Amino acid sequence: MNEEIDNPELRVSIMNTNFNGGKDEALGVMSSQQALAKAKELGVDLILVNKGSDPPVAKIGDYSKYRYNQDKKSKEKKKSAKSSELKEVKMSYKIGTHDYDVRKKNASKFLTQGNRVKCTVMFRGREIQHDDLGRDLLVRLSEDLTKIATMEGKPKREGRAVSCFLLPRPDVLKAVGDNKRAAEKAKKKKKEERLSKGRDPGGGDDGMGDILAATAAVAEPILNLDEDDEDDASLDELLGGDDLTDDLFG
Repeated sequence: MNEEIDNPELRVSIMNTNFNGGKDEALGVMSSQQALAKAKELGVDLILVNKGSDPPVAKIGDYSKYRYNQDKKSKEKKKSAKSSELKEVKMSYKIGTHDYDVRKKNASKFLTQGNRVKCTVMFRGREIQHDDLGRDLLVRLSEDLTKIATMEGKPKREGRAVSCFLLPRPDVLKAVGDNKRAAEKAKKKKKEERLSKGRDPGGGDDGMGDILAATAAVAEPILNLDEDDEDDASLDELLGGDDLTDDLFG
């Protein structure tokens, strides 16, 4: 970094400071002295990011922000790698059209879930002398899935089998990650809504519904007593309420 870079020429770019997917500003090939002078002019660092290329690649930017971004990418990559699994699809070199379509469908499902897929062509006895047909079959499968997968290396022979590995394309992995984050966000939001409504997820009255119901049950007999009193008063009014009626009905 900075004065420690001893390469005479560098391919230089100014680092995107937002780290939001924007592109770096390419400055082209220049001497390391010119690149260092430009970095000092901007008040940042000259960072060597790829010494093995010709010419070596360097970026002008804040080293602490660069390290933070690299560490963040590394953690995301490890997290993504842990969530993926290795699946396997097996078949014979004499496989029929229907069975081949089934294997292709399974491989496609595994890949779109973000998993690596090991594709294996099995041989029995002297069938292994046709291992070239197995390689052709694996290449065919890879080409049929080229929109979502790439083949890692070339098909290799392993005992009485020929196999290869298919890896999900970056856009497939991105879609898997986006879907996973969206699902986690929705789950978290639902949980927060449930907690905000209190103990009663349906009513959201924080238990007041039960209290009001109990209060109404206690008050109902009192209300009925009041109604009886009103009925007695109406009878008194109808009969006149004098001493004679009091003696007859009292």
